Amino acid sequence: MASKTAAAAAAGCLTRRIFSPFTLHASLRPHRLSAVNSRLCSSKQASQQDKKAKRSAFRPAASTTHDWIGPPNPLSNLRPIVYHVPENETELEKRLRHLRQETEDWNHDFWTKQNITFSKEKEAFIISHLNTKGLTARDEQGRRRTLGSEEMAVFYKSFLDTNRTRHANYNNEWYRRNFTITLLMARVALNNMWRTVTDRHSSKKNSTPTT
Repeated sequence: MASKTAAAAAAGCLTRRIFSPFTLHASLRPHRLSAVNSRLCSSKQASQQDKKAKRSAFRPAASTTHDWIGPPNPLSNLRPIVYHVPENETELEKRLRHLRQETEDWNHDFWTKQNITFSKEKEAFIISHLNTKGLTARDEQGRRRTLGSEEMAVFYKSFLDTNRTRHANYNNEWYRRNFTITLLMARVALNNMWRTVTDRHSSKKNSTPTT
């Protein structure tokens, strides 16, 4: 237990998640078009988007009993996960684990690219409007100039409209992946239940005295 605690500290506050066959990670929740902004970067993050994240590259080894969950990635805003590898993992369990991990990576890649695009287009929009007003990017005190909420609303709407098809495709793919993951989790649970029943039956049969 002490070694796991030390590993968590070295990983940048990585936490444990006790595995439940019917627990889906938060990043697998549906992202409706009206809620896309929840994944997009804040103004502060936008200015740091192209900077390489300064964090430990430490990645703990997979456990047999729990998943490791790290702090949110500065680009995708998603928490990295190291899925646990069960003892005597079956081929079906391995297929489920690989699909879940691949889906996490797919989510990370999508939101990283989307957030970088968002921050660059937002910056270009702000500079363009400031230039139209005859203003520089910074004021006399060196502070960054900003636009009003109504002006920024035009950009947000334009960005969502431009990326509507991309977001719709993302949602469709998310539903497809999540449906497959749910089916695999159900199959794993049923197989485990059946294995438990057969093991108990075999145990009782072997313990019955013979005449």
